[in-house]
Amino acid sequence: MALRMHHPLLAAGAALLALTLATACSPTPVPTPSPTGFASEEEAFAAAEATVREYFEAASAIDLSDPKTFEPLFDLTTADQNAFDRKRYSEYQAEEYSITGASNVVAVQPRSWDPETQDSIVDACVDVSALDLRRADGTSVVSPDRPDKQDLQIQLAFNSGRFLIASIAGSDRPICER
Repeated sequence: MALRMHHPLLAAGAALLALTLATACSPTPVPTPSPTGFASEEEAFAAAEATVREYFEAASAIDLSDPKTFEPLFDLTTADQNAFDRKRYSEYQAEEYSITGASNVVAVQPRSWDPETQDSIVDACVDVSALDLRRADGTSVVSPDRPDKQDLQIQLAFNSGRFLIASIAGSDRPICER
């Protein structure tokens, strides 16, 4: 079942989260799968987490006034998430929105991994408290009721020897400490 991110700010928030993490700590080597996949669940989840963090890093590097900066994010997605991100960021750019602040991936927890297809599902906690999306006139589109931390479920598809994000949606597992 494909899940979609239904809140426009979640996509932008998720994208900005990785920038903060990239500057805060040194990266851990990411397991490289064989052409047939990962040898263990541990390797798969390490690669899934790395992909999630890379996605948010790419989102953090987006300049809404320059559509060329969207491509690294699109390259990390497939299926519904790719279509969602392409549509959403194109709309943001057309409406002359701007993103201020950043989001932060607080935690990523494994949910499931299929050794046959190599697909994986993880839950992530993303802190969006410092993130804002503004219209061209400077007014915020963020609801004042938005929680500071978002629980997300992220589905990853194994494709050509790597994970791609297939969908991002709200998670039914509360992993964020509020």
